[in-house]
Amino acid sequence: MEKQLDYDSVTNKLSQHGVIVDGAEIHGILCGMLCGGMSLTDQKWLEALSETVNQDESFSEPVVFTLTTLFNQTCQQLLEPEFALTLLLPEDHAPINDRGAALINWVQGFMLGFGLHQQDLVKCSDDVKEALEDFSDISRMEEPMDADEESEKALFEVEEYVKISAILCFSELGQSLLDDQKEKPSIH
Repeated sequence: MEKQLDYDSVTNKLSQHGVIVDGAEIHGILCGMLCGGMSLTDQKWLEALSETVNQDESFSEPVVFTLTTLFNQTCQQLLEPEFALTLLLPEDHAPINDRGAALINWVQGFMLGFGLHQQDLVKCSDDVKEALEDFSDISRMEEPMDADEESEKALFEVEEYVKISAILCFSELGQSLLDDQKEKPSIH
């Protein structure tokens, strides 16, 4: 079992190679694409990422390696039955505002990735629509938080909510690996 990537290692790898987003946003975009219905075997996600976060430049080898590992990890987590998705965020001992900012980046990334694959919200359930509205609110949160227990609890609750909402979107719109096996005409 390979070691799960963490926020710092992904963020550092990106910044070493001139990619100006953090690990949270990249992970959010990947989750958004998958939860919005992108096929798990779709290889175009890397292109979509380079367009959205890297001025359409291709990524360097080490970044591609890291992103591929992250993508595979994310797919595995989403396919596991027990809410195994872990948001790529700073460690719990990082300053609360760093964690809050990363969560906002994650949610913004998710909405971006989701929008690339799911323009038609009419077909989505009310739960998914509500989750996306909430994500939109979360992505606009700005006020700094106090490093106290109340803020910690609030941040934890928002994180849990985001995680469960992402899983909800995936279970409704995401492709299972079985869907990928079926021959279906692709619609472009």
